[in-house]
Amino acid sequence: MELQGKIALVTGAGSGIGKATALALAAEGAKVAALSRTESEVAKTRDEIAAAGGEAIALTADTSDEGQMRRAIDTLVSTFGGLDIVVANAGINGVWAPIDDLKPDEWDKTIAINLRGTYMTLHLTVPHLKSSGGGSIVVVSSINGTRTFTTPGATAYTATKAGQVAMVQQLALELGKHRIRVNAVCPGAIDTDIDDNTSARHREETEIPVVWPDGEIPITGGKAGHSEDVAETILFLASDRARHITGTPVWVDGGQGLLR
Repeated sequence: MELQGKIALVTGAGSGIGKATALALAAEGAKVAALSRTESEVAKTRDEIAAAGGEAIALTADTSDEGQMRRAIDTLVSTFGGLDIVVANAGINGVWAPIDDLKPDEWDKTIAINLRGTYMTLHLTVPHLKSSGGGSIVVVSSINGTRTFTTPGATAYTATKAGQVAMVQQLALELGKHRIRVNAVCPGAIDTDIDDNTSARHREETEIPVVWPDGEIPITGGKAGHSEDVAETILFLASDRARHITGTPVWVDGGQGLLR
């Protein structure tokens, strides 16, 4: 029960990496506020934590919407009394298309959810971390935009993922005096449902004809990683075992990014 007495917020906690992270933090004793845009999904996460003997609440909000997020954070703090850990995980792949085909509203939606959503999450939670005397923030970025740039048409997505790492490194210095650590995890191929939020057009116009070697994820022989692999890394970064780590991106990709 390494996180006994800690209070955590996990955004995008209805499925995939966010859900696995919420379950992992709760299993180590943290009280978890699981947040998602989809009420039915996040309610299931809350119920699974409760069934395992943990304590959790379900919050419904669009992370890019200031009013919804303010209400959600107010509910979290009034319920649990504070905040120690923030996992900014909510995001989408969005539309992948050639830059001259990518529509302004498609660009704006990806930027809003991935980058504004991260900003809004931190903007509203940092005051509570300061009040708690410190804490840990983990932002879920990607190998795209940080190690690799080979996803056809993913300009908006890679811009947000690179931006998240820049935010992490900037804020690690800004918040260090408040004993708030800020780190990022950058997953590679993970078996989540995020592809359901992906729309790709004219891939042939932007794709570079490359033949990847057999087993393009070296450590697994080409098989995608699991949400739990990322969740375990987030758990470490959220814990006191990572007490001297801040401003650091950690690639959780089985070596995939090194081949690209």
